[in-house]
Amino acid sequence: MRKFFQEIKTDLKFKTAGPGQKLSEPSRAPRERPKAEAAPRPRQAPTDEAQMAAAAALARLELKPKGKAPSCSQESIKNQVRKELMAEAAASEKGLPEEEKEQEEGAAAPSVSGVYFICPLTGDIVRKDEKEKHLREAIQAHFSVDPVAASIMEIHTFNKDREKVRLGVETMAKYLDNICLHPEEEKYRKIKLQNKVFQERISCLEGTHRFFQAIGFETKTLPAPGQDSSEQQQQEEQYYVLGEGALERLEELRACRERLLRSEPLRVQLHRQPRLFRPSHRAERFELPPDFYALSAEELRREQRLRTEAVEKASMLRTRAMREKEEQREMRKYNYTLLRVRFPDGYILQGTFYARESVSVLYDFVREALRDDWLPFELLGPGGLKLTDENLAFNECGLVPSALLSLCWDAAVMADVEAAAEGQPRCPLRAELLADVHTLP
Repeated sequence: MRKFFQEIKTDLKFKTAGPGQKLSEPSRAPRERPKAEAAPRPRQAPTDEAQMAAAAALARLELKPKGKAPSCSQESIKNQVRKELMAEAAASEKGLPEEEKEQEEGAAAPSVSGVYFICPLTGDIVRKDEKEKHLREAIQAHFSVDPVAASIMEIHTFNKDREKVRLGVETMAKYLDNICLHPEEEKYRKIKLQNKVFQERISCLEGTHRFFQAIGFETKTLPAPGQDSSEQQQQEEQYYVLGEGALERLEELRACRERLLRSEPLRVQLHRQPRLFRPSHRAERFELPPDFYALSAEELRREQRLRTEAVEKASMLRTRAMREKEEQREMRKYNYTLLRVRFPDGYILQGTFYARESVSVLYDFVREALRDDWLPFELLGPGGLKLTDENLAFNECGLVPSALLSLCWDAAVMADVEAAAEGQPRCPLRAELLADVHTLP
């Protein structure tokens, strides 16, 4: 039996050994065994966008007529999809209501085009990024009208260090005071330009030289005092010299001195951009332009300093007062705020304000828009809280960078007004605003 099974094993081994090989042929490479197939990766779940696209494709297939079999070629599929997209776009254009069309078209439109200012000299309205250039040009043009006033504007407006301006103006006023008190003494009518006090306090300020020239000083080169004739020819110094003719207009010099001391920096005024809108459910939607968030280099440095302090304080326990102080710092990051006041009849009044202005400014703004500014009213904040303290700033009330407020009339007063009008109610807003009413974007 053992021999029988041995023969069977030998026969099976011979049959599975493969094709034969002659001894004279070169040896063949051993046959590689087939590798086991890698296990299939688990299938990932489709994303939400893929599921939505698949659902839309299935819906379109269900709506197709079943009489004609779809083409399987890639080009025909592209054409079919293109046709369906164009058909859907045309159908949506036809079936979209007018109000929804306006909403879609104006979805990205800003609520206000930017921040604008009014030049106090020309009355022109200019953008935020053009106000400094326009103001400088306006002051420059004012030299042809009143050079003394224009030079005083330059001194107080374009020199940002207020302490240096104060010290320089007081020194200049002292020069004029000495001339008026001692008009006969020639030494007070000469100012040495290389003088250390003059260089440190006056010459470094913009507009000071033009002021001296405007009030009658002339630049002259004079020999240095205390030298003999040969040395005087070699050493000469520059002076501002006021001629003797100025003694006849001492009152004018005193007036120039007073103007120099009492003047303030010339600042452009923020344009409120008052606009009246029709009643709309989109009153709470604000799209602010970049002007509301732009920070100057100084503000960026301050913001970096505040962030560094915040990181340092994050590692320690903070009291409630400290947390409230940090919240106020966050509100101070905005320079402007866009406010809307909704009237009981639905009209919406909009204006632009500084974030640090007080609530009283908003009350005045609303009164200016009323036909009868004596009508009593109250303003309610976004949470329904009455704004009773008019001395608070907008950033302290949480009304930055934008907010929608509500106006409430005094019920008793309005009842008397309606009774006096004999049952013919009229809008309390001014006729000029009603004539230029807009639709919210």
